[in-house]
Amino acid sequence: MPYYSDDLIEEVRGRNDIVDVISQYVRLTKKGSTYFGLCPFHTEKTGSFSVSPNKQMYYCFGCGAGGNVFTFLMQYENFSFGEAMESLAERAGITLPKQEYTGRQKQEADWRARLLEVHKEAATYYYRLLRSERGQRALDYFRQRGLSMETIQKFGLGYSDQYSDDLYRYLRSRGYEDELLRDSGLVTIDEKRGGRDKFWNRAMFPIMDVHSKVIGFGGRVMGDGEPKYLNSPETKIFDKSRNLYGLHLARTTKRSYLLLCEGYMDVIALHQAGFDNAVASLGTSLTSGHASLLKRYTKEVYLTYDSDGAGVKAALRAIPLLKQAGLTAKVINMQPYKDPDEFIKALGAESYQERIDAAENSFLFEIRMLEGQYDMKDPEEKTAFYQEAAKKLCGFAEKLERENYIAAVAEKYRIEAADLRRMVNRYGMKAGFTAERPGRGEEWEKDDSVRRAKADKQKGRKQEDNILQSQRLLLTWLIENNGLFETIRQFIEPSDFTEGIYGRVAQQLFAQYEESGSVNPAGIVSLFRDEEEQREVAGLFNARLEELETPEQREKALQDVVFKVKTHSLDLHIRTDDPQRLGDLCRYKNELPGLLAKTRFLADEKPL
Repeated sequence: MPYYSDDLIEEVRGRNDIVDVISQYVRLTKKGSTYFGLCPFHTEKTGSFSVSPNKQMYYCFGCGAGGNVFTFLMQYENFSFGEAMESLAERAGITLPKQEYTGRQKQEADWRARLLEVHKEAATYYYRLLRSERGQRALDYFRQRGLSMETIQKFGLGYSDQYSDDLYRYLRSRGYEDELLRDSGLVTIDEKRGGRDKFWNRAMFPIMDVHSKVIGFGGRVMGDGEPKYLNSPETKIFDKSRNLYGLHLARTTKRSYLLLCEGYMDVIALHQAGFDNAVASLGTSLTSGHASLLKRYTKEVYLTYDSDGAGVKAALRAIPLLKQAGLTAKVINMQPYKDPDEFIKALGAESYQERIDAAENSFLFEIRMLEGQYDMKDPEEKTAFYQEAAKKLCGFAEKLERENYIAAVAEKYRIEAADLRRMVNRYGMKAGFTAERPGRGEEWEKDDSVRRAKADKQKGRKQEDNILQSQRLLLTWLIENNGLFETIRQFIEPSDFTEGIYGRVAQQLFAQYEESGSVNPAGIVSLFRDEEEQREVAGLFNARLEELETPEQREKALQDVVFKVKTHSLDLHIRTDDPQRLGDLCRYKNELPGLLAKTRFLADEKPL
């Protein structure tokens, strides 16, 4: 990514009003000084998504999504920071400094741009042919498959003519040279026969990357030719193991999961039925690259593969890859129908949603498929099945997760959980966790010292949560009311915000006020490039301030927050500082309540 100075980043951010930008994606209604709408990042019925023109930030009180205008594009469009920067700079009419390329890098970048250009030209040509007399057969095919003209347009479907050099001649007439066409994968060049199209007499499916740029094609033959389905070869712009069909549309879904299909028509049928979160791998088995790509857009994947033997094998291959990428996987049962397209034609979208709701946990699916390999009426094979199931249960390194699955498998197959646990522990010695002695768990739970330790740990967590909440409240209060700085900094300094990112944010906030007498929270968000950190910073600036009726109540609430933040900081220093300072710190801590009681923080302020 090119380097951009903080000043340039701030100029681009400042020239793109967040309300104007987000209004292009979300319908906003003004309430007081803030705008509200339905959150684009999760499904909700009442608008908890807020956009503040004063802060130049957005925040959802429902799902916690938040940040500045850069963060919004990174979350909604799944842009990198550099891509968000380029998009907003273009919108504001700001010319960004060009990245310095070597001669070779510039040549490669230019060639890649031309390959994208020729693919766009081919997609446009195929699209036009489908609507011509020559494309009637393909159009009839799409209509027979139940696709509306709106869906055909949405996916840019087309037709490659029956003549094997039709596209080649067209692209040559548009000025594209043989070398480029050869590298595009759209044609082959033969010295004797000239150019020959990769696709001809086929219904065409453009394949787009996440930014809706055509990078390849899939084609279904019209008639009895072979192969029935054909995909573009891999090129400089098309890597089938790192792209997913339909992802350019599914990435903006409000659903919390993605549906993973096997075929293009399944994706299209699901989108037409209202499931805008469907994607498919590109004529190949799921790869680790696909799983990593999915992880950028979701945390949960529902496998909706064909219900035949090949589909089951594909699902069993995909599940471990999804788990390795940190994704939760479930499996949709479409029997007695083969695939989503066939299922929806027969039973409709509502029934398909019911199958989604009833989707099977991927591990229990694996166990059920394992069961099918054994004759459960034969005692020996039944035992062998339990042994293999126990080995698979050893794959859960976390004890609690392992115990949950032991209980689930035991309940499903009507066996004693203790017996299955012993078998798991026996195999588990090799997997890296130690077997427990029977009964010891209950004895430990009865031990008073263990209970006290647990209670102390829970109490510690609660105290830590209270401290974090106090620090969040104080940061929000400061940006809502800059006038508080003059009084609060008598007691509070940035180092009093002791919890990781809180201290970094406070340091920037206090520095802004010292320099200009005002604060720019959206500018602070820009200093953090990681999307999760930007989300966390937005949360620090959007803590819910309690609506208190009287000035006295508000004053007392703020004094309490300052007291909690400062005393926590003092306690840390008392435990770790030079012993010679211990007396001074302790005296100041004892005097603090009296000092705060004499201080008016909100003397002339209206209710927040």
